[in-house]
Amino acid sequence: GLAETHQTLMLNDLRSRITVETDGKLLTGRDVVIAALLGAEEFGFATGPLVALGCVMMRVCNLDTCPVGVATQNPELRSRFAGNPDHVVNFMRFIATEMRELMAELGFRSIEEMVGRTNCLQAERAEHFWKGRGVDLSCLLYRPQNLKNQTRYCIDKQDHGLEGSLDRRLLLPLCEPALANGSKIRAILPIKNTDRVAGTQLGSEITRKYGAAGLPEDTIDITFRGSAGQSFGAFIPQGLTIKLLGDANDYIGKGLSGGKIIVRPDPAAILKAEENIIVGNVALYGATSGEAYFRGIAGERFCVRNSGATAVVEGTGDHGCEYMTGGIVVVLGRTGRNFAAGMSGGIAYVYDPDDSFSACCNQDMIRIDSELDKTDSDLLHKLISSHYEHTGSAVAENILNSFEISLSSFRRILPLDYEKMLQLIGQAEKEGLQGEQALLAAFERRKA
Repeated sequence: GLAETHQTLMLNDLRSRITVETDGKLLTGRDVVIAALLGAEEFGFATGPLVALGCVMMRVCNLDTCPVGVATQNPELRSRFAGNPDHVVNFMRFIATEMRELMAELGFRSIEEMVGRTNCLQAERAEHFWKGRGVDLSCLLYRPQNLKNQTRYCIDKQDHGLEGSLDRRLLLPLCEPALANGSKIRAILPIKNTDRVAGTQLGSEITRKYGAAGLPEDTIDITFRGSAGQSFGAFIPQGLTIKLLGDANDYIGKGLSGGKIIVRPDPAAILKAEENIIVGNVALYGATSGEAYFRGIAGERFCVRNSGATAVVEGTGDHGCEYMTGGIVVVLGRTGRNFAAGMSGGIAYVYDPDDSFSACCNQDMIRIDSELDKTDSDLLHKLISSHYEHTGSAVAENILNSFEISLSSFRRILPLDYEKMLQLIGQAEKEGLQGEQALLAAFERRKA
C-alpha cells in the first residue's frame, strides 16, 4: 500500500547517506561476500588478524598471562610475541582473493554491485538440528522495492554535526587560554540531552597539546546544568574537571583518562538522590584513571572493564564491576545482581547494612571480606569524604557521622588472583625490588 511505498522510499533515501558496517567472526572471503549481499559495506575483523599475529585463543586476556605476548603488559611475555604486520597483510590478501573468485562466479565486478543483493542468497532449511527448525529468514532476505532506482550503498558523505557540537561552539573557545598557557578556567554552562560526548573534543585538544600528563588538576573546571546526552565526559584527561547539576545518559565517563567527573541532582530538584537513577548504563566503561563521584544510582554495567579509575556511587544496576581489572569502586547502596562477574583486578567496597549483598554477587573469581583493616578504613574515609565534599551527599554524611559503626557494614570485594599478585608484589618490595622489577618477580613466583 501507500504506507509501505513511503517507507521503502524513506529507507532508500536514508541508505544513500549511511554506511552499514558489520563484524563478528568474519574469517573467510565467503563470510565477507555473504555480509555484502545482506547489505554491509564495511567489514570489521578481529579474531582472524589476531590469530595471524600468533594468538592461540587461550582466553586469558584479562589475566595478563598471554603465553604468546599478544594481550599482556608483562615484558617477559611480550618478548615472545612473534607477530609481524606482513602476516595480517597476507591474511587479508587471502580474504580478497577468495572474494574475487566468488564475485566472478556470481557475476559481480565490484563490491558496490553486490551490496544488498539478497536475491543471490538462498536459505537452507535447518532440518538437521531441532533449534533451527523454526527459524524463518524471509524477512532478512526481503528486498524492498526500489521505485526511484536509488543506490543500495552509501554515496553521500555523512555529516556528524561536529561543528555544531557543544565543544566546538562553547568549550574550545572558552578554554583557549588553558590550552595556550595553562590558565585556570571556571564556567557554568547549560546542557541538554542532545549534547553528546560533551568535553571529549576539549579533552582531545588537551592531550594533543600536553600529552598523556595533561594539565594540573582542576585547571579547567566546568559546571553544566541540565540533562547530558550520551558519553558525557568520555575519555577526558588529567586537568579537566566537569560537574553536572542534573542527570546523564549512558556511557558517562567512558574511557576516563585522568579527568574528574562529578554528578549531583540540580539543587531545585525535589527528590532523594540515593533513591533515583542519576546516570545511565555502562558508566565509566573502560576507564583507565581519574575520579568520578555520582550522587545517586547508576544503571547497569557500572564500571565494566574499569582498569584504573576511582568511583563512588550510591547504588548500581545489574552487572556492576563486570570484567573490572583495576581501580577502586565504592558503592554506598544496593547493587543489582551479578556484581563482579569476571572481575580480575581492582577493589570494590559495598555498603551492606542489611547483609543482602552476597546474594547479588558473582563469587566465581572474588572473595567477599566483612572485616576491613586500617588501610581499608582510611581509604574508605578518604573517598567518602571526597564524595561528600563534591556532591553534598546525605548518604555520605550519615556514614561519616558514625563512621566507626558504619565500617562494619562495608564489604570488600577482592579478586582472588589479584590478591595473590598483591601479596607477591609486597614480598618483592620487601626484598628491595620496585616498580616493574617487583611486578616481574611477582609474576615469576605466581607461575611457580
